[in-house]
Amino acid sequence: MTGKELFNECAGFDWDKNNIEKNWEKHKVTPFESEQVFFNRPLWVADDIKHTDKESRFYALGKTDSERLLFIAFTIRNKKIRVISSRDMNKKERIIYEKKDTQKNSEIQE
Repeated sequence: MTGKELFNECAGFDWDKNNIEKNWEKHKVTPFESEQVFFNRPLWVADDIKHTDKESRFYALGKTDSERLLFIAFTIRNKKIRVISSRDMNKKERIIYEKKDTQKNSEIQE
């Protein structure tokens, strides 16, 4: 099953307390903001092959309701999205996201 197929079967979020604290302390990103990204378009999702050891990992480029551009590393466990890290996009990621945004394609991409 591909990452896109797994993602499309998700039914909610599963949060780890330590990841919530880490994302807030390091990046000032709340769980609510992270979740918003998955409901807004465009959303770009890809396999994170660099960090896939014991389980499949993915990353997403997206925006919050307030237009904050976030990079999110996540995995999927028991059909739930488990955010590992959430931070503002860096310059390279913003360029990629904005380029894809101008393509007028709101599909989830891999």
